[in-house]
Amino acid sequence: MSAISITGESTEMYLKSIVELEMLTAPPVAISHLAQRLGVSSPSVLEMVKRLAVQNLVTHTPYKGVSLTERGRRRAMAVLRRHRLWERFLVDALHLPWETVHDYACQLEHATAPAVTDALAAFLGNPTACPHGNPIPDAVGDVQPSVAVPLLELPVGQSARLAHIIYEEAILLEYLARRGLVPGARLMLEDIAPYQGPLMVRVDGSEHPAALGREIAARVFVLPD
Repeated sequence: MSAISITGESTEMYLKSIVELEMLTAPPVAISHLAQRLGVSSPSVLEMVKRLAVQNLVTHTPYKGVSLTERGRRRAMAVLRRHRLWERFLVDALHLPWETVHDYACQLEHATAPAVTDALAAFLGNPTACPHGNPIPDAVGDVQPSVAVPLLELPVGQSARLAHIIYEEAILLEYLARRGLVPGARLMLEDIAPYQGPLMVRVDGSEHPAALGREIAARVFVLPD
């Protein structure tokens, strides 16, 4: 894919991607990880990061990665707020499937004025979480901290409730939805295969456990019983 042009939309895509990646790993975010997330080359990402740094939206430390400035974080959280409110609307008002709304919201988030965002939040009753369980930033960009832990850290034999799924992607959400792994679902970790093998997770009411790779399990957060 060619480099993303320097527009307001592309700036928002970069900032939101950085804040999403920070949910997986502590900042700074590696340039290679950001390139993979955006589907562009590392040199293209590095060029864009330099331009964002000039705007005081990010800081870049060579050989370490990129971090959001306070200004950049506020803007990223505003995009994330719009995105998650649209997800909520698409599921609650339009009744679209839970696992399909992420990509639609990615398109809508860049064309939503602040007044529309406020009206959307009021229409929805000011929800605090998106359909995937992730917190919706408030009007000033604050979010409630989560006490959930990655499924990957759950002890074998422990039961839990699925709380939220981070770093959302359509292919991941569809995979989880087919196995009943949605926010609020009760589950138990039955086994972990050795040598970086999958986790065997049984959802309440299911006949067979689901096999989840470790990368997926690191993105599924649960509240242990």
